[in-house]
Amino acid sequence: MSDVPGDIDEPTLIDGHSHVASTRFTPLSFLEGVADNIEVKLRASGFPVSRSRIIDQFQRELSDHQGDAQIAAMDRAGISRSVLLLPDFSFALPDVELSIDEMFQEHRAILQRHAGRFDVFAGVDPRWGQDGLDLFIRGIEEYGFSGLKLYPPCGYQADDPALTPFYEYCDAYRLPVLLHIGPTSPALSFAPAQAMWVDEPARRYRNIPFILAHGAVNDQAQCIQLCKYRPNVYLDLSGAQHAIDARGNAPVLTTLFQSEINHKIIFGTDWPINNHEAINKRLRAFIVDPDQGIGAADVRLLLSGNMQRLLDGITPRGR
Repeated sequence: MSDVPGDIDEPTLIDGHSHVASTRFTPLSFLEGVADNIEVKLRASGFPVSRSRIIDQFQRELSDHQGDAQIAAMDRAGISRSVLLLPDFSFALPDVELSIDEMFQEHRAILQRHAGRFDVFAGVDPRWGQDGLDLFIRGIEEYGFSGLKLYPPCGYQADDPALTPFYEYCDAYRLPVLLHIGPTSPALSFAPAQAMWVDEPARRYRNIPFILAHGAVNDQAQCIQLCKYRPNVYLDLSGAQHAIDARGNAPVLTTLFQSEINHKIIFGTDWPINNHEAINKRLRAFIVDPDQGIGAADVRLLLSGNMQRLLDGITPRGR
């Protein structure tokens, strides 16, 4: 039986925010920055752990280079499909194993290896210029990718003029553009990753669905306003798992789901950063909990319908 209010069939689950758990796509300096924060927290709590030990653990966890373990985890969680996000760190943090061109090729191979289970939103730092634009177009038209992933903490804002040709292409084919919002590894800058920088591109390029990654919890008030008043702006739930306490309470999510934008919210886990399956299941359980008062139709939209609608809206050449 379904655990969705109204006793309807259990809805499809699409993870709209995930990454391949691989060191091939993640710079060492990015991981070192994350490790610095963890080390400070553990040391203050009386549990000193060396930075190198934390990084070693990261590298052990980031060894699913072909996505096989992710598929197994998806099956256990009842996730039918996942969007794989490939941010391009290589311009800002060049200490990464592969070039962005090679990363595109690896993601193409993963897409083929697990046919029907993944969609890829691939990123190119706009400062690569025409070569970067050509690579992105090749990813869409030859590799079968489905959208653009931007990572402003690398040093550019969503309204950077260098993004104009990328936006024009995405606008022509209704390709989704997902942007990181909020803090990240301290190796990068947080200032460019504010939601408000998306306002002008969203106004100009109305055929592009702009997805504010982590918008459920980062810069929430601004993200809600953009989703409410810009018809082509959405946000995802990645990171919101940690807003739910052990008793199942989450005031920040209650505020979100009462904001009349459930048609703009996309389920996402941020795998493998959030790879604790019990925590990810807690997010789904919160959504389908009758006490939250989310109707059956909205549950379907949140868990898969909104993401599916954006993917279905891509015009043929943009597939």
